[in-house]
Amino acid sequence: MDDGQRGSINSPAPGPVPGRDRVDAPELLARLWASDAAEGLAQRTPAFSAKGGLSRGQAGALVIGFALLLIAAAGRANWEASLLAAIAALLFSALVLLRLLACLLPPAWARRRELRDCALPRVSIIIALYRESAVLPVLVAALEAIDYPADRLEIRLALEVDDHETIAAARALDLDHKYRVILVPEGGPRTKPRALNYALRFCSGEIVTIHDAEDRPHPRQLRIAAESFAAAGPDLACLQAPLNWFNRRECWLTRQFALEYASHFHALLPLYARLRWPLPLGGTSNHFRTAALRRAGGWDAWNVTEDADLGFRLHAMGYRCDVIAPLTLEEAPTQVWPWICQRTRWLKGYAQTLAVHSRGGTRDLAGRPTVLALALTLGAALVSALAHAPLAALCLWGLLDAGTGSADDVLYGGFLLAGYAASAATAATGMRRAGLPVRLGDLLSMPLYWPLQSWAAARALYQLVTRPYFWDKTEHGVSTYTDQACISPSPPRSSCSEFASPSSSSDAGAPDSPSAPNADRGSSPGP
Repeated sequence: MDDGQRGSINSPAPGPVPGRDRVDAPELLARLWASDAAEGLAQRTPAFSAKGGLSRGQAGALVIGFALLLIAAAGRANWEASLLAAIAALLFSALVLLRLLACLLPPAWARRRELRDCALPRVSIIIALYRESAVLPVLVAALEAIDYPADRLEIRLALEVDDHETIAAARALDLDHKYRVILVPEGGPRTKPRALNYALRFCSGEIVTIHDAEDRPHPRQLRIAAESFAAAGPDLACLQAPLNWFNRRECWLTRQFALEYASHFHALLPLYARLRWPLPLGGTSNHFRTAALRRAGGWDAWNVTEDADLGFRLHAMGYRCDVIAPLTLEEAPTQVWPWICQRTRWLKGYAQTLAVHSRGGTRDLAGRPTVLALALTLGAALVSALAHAPLAALCLWGLLDAGTGSADDVLYGGFLLAGYAASAATAATGMRRAGLPVRLGDLLSMPLYWPLQSWAAARALYQLVTRPYFWDKTEHGVSTYTDQACISPSPPRSSCSEFASPSSSSDAGAPDSPSAPNADRGSSPGP
C-alpha cells in the first residue's frame, strides 16, 4: 500500500508506477505535501481562497445590508422596504426567466470525437474516502464496470491515515495494479478538497476524474469525457456529468431530491454552459484537463463547496466548463436530519464562494464579468433558501387572514405561485431529459420540500461564524436499495446527436448520448 510518491500539484506528475510497487515518501516529505495540499492555494493566490474570510469592504457591505433589512422590517411604508422589495422582485423575475429558458432550450452536450482505444488519453480517477468501509466493495464494482482500457486508467483512493477501518477494507479487497491507496497525513482542515489536493500529486493522467464513495457512473461516461476533450480546444478545462440518485424511489424526500437534481443537471447547468457562464460544478463526476487543474492551483481546502468554487475560478482564469450526457447515480439521504446536514455544508460553501469571487482580486483575470452569473446561481440559491420559509409564511398568512390580505400580499402570493410553477416545469423537463419517470404528486408537493432549505440556510449561517471549515460528512450505505447493479440509465438519444469530425474543435455542439434510453432502474439500483 503506497503512501507517497514524488510530485507537485503545479508541475507534471511522474510516469505511472505499478500499483504493487512501493514508493514510500519520507515522513517529512509527506508532511510538506500535506501542508501544501491545505495551504498551497491560500499562500500562492490568497484572493482565491476562502481561508481569509470576508474582506473589510465585504464586511462593511454586509453590515449595511443587514441594517437596511432591520430598518425595513420595522415598518413597511419606507424607502428601505421599497428598495429591498424591488431588488427581490428583480432577482425573482430573473430566476423565473432562467428556468423558462432552461425548459425551452434543449441541452447542447459537448461535442466529441470518437477515439480508438489506442488513442484514448491516460486518465486518473480520484476518490476521497473517509469512514466508507461499508460501500468500498460496491464502489470498486462500479469502477470495474467503466468502459475504458485498463492500461490507460489509474485509480487513486485517498484515505485519511487514521481511518483504519477503511484502510483495512481496502487491503482486504486485494486491488489490482490500477489502484493505489494514498494515505493522507493528519492535518487540518479535514476536508475533501485537502485530500484531493494531496492525491493529485500521485496522478499521471492527462485527465483527472473525481468520483464519490457511493457513485455509480454510467460505464461510458469516462470514454465520452475523453472524446469530448479531444474535440475541444485547450480552453475546455472541465466536463460535468449529470447526477441523480439510485434510491430516488425510496421515499418522498429522495423523490424530491431527484427532482431538484434533474432540474439542476439536465436543465440549468446546460443553460449556463450555453450562456458561457461559469458552472457551479457538482462535487463528483467532474472530468478535468489535468494541466488546467494544476494551473488553477487544485482545490481550495478551506472551501466546503470546493466544486462550485473551482468552476468559478477556472472561468476567471480564462477556461470554460461544459456538460456531457451520461448519468452518475448517487445515494440520497433518506432522513431529514442527514439531508439538513448535507445542505448546510452546501449553503455554507456557497456563502464562502460568494465571498471569494466577489473580491476585486478575483475578477477580470480573463476580462470576463462573472457578477451576474454569481448572483443568479450561488447568490440566488443562498438568498432563496434563507428567505423562502418566512416569505411563504407571510404570504400565506396575508392571503388567509380573514380575507383582509392587501394588494401586496396578493402580488407576493402570485410571485410565489409563479416560482413554484417554473420550478416544477424545470424539474419535470429535467427528469424527462434524464430518462427518469416523475409523479404528478411529487411535482405538486414541491412547496413542502422547499422550507427545509430555510432550516439548512439558518444553520449554515450559524456555522459560517462558529465553524466555517467544518465538513458535515454525509453517511453512505444507509439506503435499503443495495442491489449490486452498477449501470446508470442513459438519457434519451437526441435526434440531433452527432460526433465532431476528427479535425473539429468546437465549444459546444448538438446533444450526444451514448445509447438509447434504458428502462428506469429505480427499483434495481447499483451498488
